[in-house]
Amino acid sequence: MTPARTPGDGPGTILVGVDGSIPSLRAAAYAVGLARRQRSRLVAVYVRTLSATVLSLADSGGHAALNVVDAHDAVERQLRDAVERDIARLDVDAHLVVRTGEPFTELVAVAQALNADAVIVGRSAGALHRLAGSIAVKLVRCGRWPVTVVL
Repeated sequence: MTPARTPGDGPGTILVGVDGSIPSLRAAAYAVGLARRQRSRLVAVYVRTLSATVLSLADSGGHAALNVVDAHDAVERQLRDAVERDIARLDVDAHLVVRTGEPFTELVAVAQALNADAVIVGRSAGALHRLAGSIAVKLVRCGRWPVTVVL
């Protein structure tokens, strides 16, 4: 059983963005350790993204959209299993929130709704972040929470 929190303990709620990538899984592992040490609640957020291209394929009956949805389902199942089975054994108060949309927008919305004290994300692995900016950089610029970026 997790000991009761006392004033001066670390963050009350830690939010971690996960998408199944290696950097996000590293961020999740770091967040689990921090939540356990600080006796914090951990909320993992998985955002199912559906780009305009995928949506247009879905409208035309394309199978690519179904493959993307199947991939999202598989990642979500793995994350649920990890939270319910693996993290629960560590006696961490952990929850998974699944949203659909743009990752930055959804992470901010969940962090605000939960009054998160800290946000943890993995380093962006994609080339697109050079043009649009990584989620981590956007969260830091947002300036509402301490943001930890795990490499």
